[in-house]
Amino acid sequence: MVRGENMSSSSHQAMGYDRAITMFSPDGRLLQVEYAKKTVRQGSTAIGMVCKDGVLLVTDKRIVDKLVVPESVEKIWKVDDHIAATASGILSDARVLIDRAQVKAQQHRITFDSPIDTLSIVKDICSLKQVCTQSGGLRPFGVSLLVAGIDNGKGKVFETDPAGIYFEYRATVIGEAEPEIEEILHKEYKQELSIEEGLRLALKGLTTVLGEELNVERIDTAYIKTNDKSFKRFPRDYLEKVLKEVKGKNKDNKKDEKKDEKKDDKK
Repeated sequence: MVRGENMSSSSHQAMGYDRAITMFSPDGRLLQVEYAKKTVRQGSTAIGMVCKDGVLLVTDKRIVDKLVVPESVEKIWKVDDHIAATASGILSDARVLIDRAQVKAQQHRITFDSPIDTLSIVKDICSLKQVCTQSGGLRPFGVSLLVAGIDNGKGKVFETDPAGIYFEYRATVIGEAEPEIEEILHKEYKQELSIEEGLRLALKGLTTVLGEELNVERIDTAYIKTNDKSFKRFPRDYLEKVLKEVKGKNKDNKKDEKKDEKKDDKK
């Protein structure tokens, strides 16, 4: 099956269906959009979730060079006091979309003297993404965004993809570790989680995938509580404490699993 798909993809490339964004392949695919989605799957991991007291974003900044200043790498952006966003894929593409979202939010606040709702920001971002899948001479945005906000006292998290499609989630993940962390979220996420508990769950997912490579300098976090609608970040010392606890629990769980395996072998 995979071999057939590869052959089909190669034949489409040979016929030039992947050269123009506006050209459908014979089986109804826009190959440039699919390539953009692959770029997202190669990007650093980002997690978003709705908690009982607000919304939470946790991301891996994936700093691999020791000479890079960690604080200079930004993976979570403030769109407005009550809206935050993060991304996976080409971050320069993300900055263009975030700048647009920030301007949109400020224009709404000045014009109507009220904060913009999260869905309006998401729709505006996705409208631009969609135009880039239908216009010659352009390429799709190689980035997916998670947009989290508080609307009418309720937390909301939206995911947008390179095609301009968006969905609202209770909890979601994008990037290279999506399959592994998505499985953890399906098993352990609950709507009754507090923001602090959600942070532990997100760090558990990142630790499961990255292991000892994960350190506090690679983590970027932000949260917005429903009671004050204010964009905030967790202090570094608090993140270090929580990450240490999560890594300790993960090690204990692995030891227990090994013991269970040995018992099963003896049986």
